[in-house]
Order: sequence, then structure tokens, then C-alpha cells
Amino acid sequence: MHPQEIDRTLQRILPGVQKPGRYTGGELNQVVKDWKSVDLSVALIFPDLYDLGMSNLGLAILYDVLNREKDILAERVFAPWPDMEAAMRLSGIPLYSLETKHPVSEFDIIGFSLPYETLYTNTLNLIDLAGVPLFAAKRQRDDPIVIAGGHAALNPEPMADFFDAFVIGEGEEAVLEIARCVQDWKTSGRSREELHLELAKIWGVYVPSLYQIHYKEDGTISRVEPLHEDTPFPILKRIVGKMPKSTTRFIVPFIDITHNRIPIEIMRGCTRGC
Repeated sequence: MHPQEIDRTLQRILPGVQKPGRYTGGELNQVVKDWKSVDLSVALIFPDLYDLGMSNLGLAILYDVLNREKDILAERVFAPWPDMEAAMRLSGIPLYSLETKHPVSEFDIIGFSLPYETLYTNTLNLIDLAGVPLFAAKRQRDDPIVIAGGHAALNPEPMADFFDAFVIGEGEEAVLEIARCVQDWKTSGRSREELHLELAKIWGVYVPSLYQIHYKEDGTISRVEPLHEDTPFPILKRIVGKMPKSTTRFIVPFIDITHNRIPIEIMRGCTRGC
């Protein structure tokens, strides 16, 4: 479905759902780029309601970091409420971005923010709603690269079958390195498996397909075996050495959101390391 067709269908179905402002985009300070002017497109997905996702500072930081690059665009995607999801499936609308209404399946990279484990099922539902193969092993070269980061990605194994890669740790620097890696791969003609090998060289990136997980009888992990000699192990958590400049251009929502305020990051992480 083309963006124009999605937009026309939304005009018909939005009057019948709760809080249609969750699904329109067009807010003050959103970044809209011409798709023909960039080399790489990234869908940043928060797998929960707009009300919660727009309150998330991490998503705002990644959105700003990527859109500062002239040849990259990043657009936002959130989980629809059940009434909207039902209307989308009935009308044949796939999961789409707020900025330009492009189907998520047309993006080069789909990046999920996983702040907590209770969003795992939402995440799988959104991959399905996007029309992207659920299992990473079934995706073809033309399918998006599906990655995840956030606190719930620190233990990636429960979701390992569904993602091409995970970012373990902080993402501001890693997300740009991943973007450049995928950008180079797009024009190289190399296979998806070769991209996985390149992604694994990035500090903090875990690529599940490159490792064999061995389990004990009680279901706990006994050891992790890299499948290639040059595949790094252990995967070290990514840490930003110096706090980057804070984002100052926040998107102003049309509706009241969960934390309707300006977040200011004065320090990062728990002093106890939790």
C-alpha cells in the first residue's frame, strides 16, 4: 500500500477510533525528509502506545542522532490501540510511519526500543502487522534489517529468533555505526549473512545467527559457541565514553501523553549498576 493510499484510508477510519491524534503525525518539530534525497531509511519503533513512546527520552535521542545525518532519515512508529489495530487489519493498512505514512516494510532498518520484557509480545505483533517475516532466518535480502536495543535487550535470547541483531548497552554511537554498515551493504550486492558478519564486528552488537547456544537440562545456558573464528565473544556492553550533547528539539505532541514534560538527563545509569 502506497503512503498516499494509507493517508486516504486513515482519513476514513480515524474518526472511529480513540485518540486519533496518536496516528496522524504532523507535530511541531517532527523531521520530514524526501525519501529520494537519502541513502538509508530507519523506522524507530516503540512497541507501545504513542502516549508512552513519546515520553521516552531514548527514542527522542536516537531520532535526533539519525536525522542529523543528511543522507539518513528516521521516522517514528508506535503500537496501535486494539481498536486501531482492528481497523488497520480490516482496511489492509500495514504498520506505517507517522512522518510520511510509508509502510514499515519499506524501510532499510527497523529498530525496536525494548525498555521492558512485557513488550515482547507487542513487538512480535508489530513485526506481523508490518508484513515482515517474523523469524530472522526467513527474511530475504530485500527485507528490512530488524534490530533491537534497550534494557530488555541485555538478555537477548528470549527474542533471538526474531532479530537480525541486538545492541547491548548504549545506542547513540552504535546506531550510526550500524546505519553506515547497512548503507555500505545495500550497494555491495553481498548476502544478508555477510552483513551479519560485518554487524558483529561493531562493539556492543550481538548477532544471534552467528552463535550456537548450548543449554543444560534445566533450561539454563551452559555455554555460548561462536560459529566463526573471527566472531567476537564475549560481546561487551556498549558504553558512551562522553555524554553527547542533549537533544533540544523535542517533538510537541498534539495530545496529552503519559509524561507531558521536557526530560533533562543530568546523569546516566544506576550508581549500583542495576
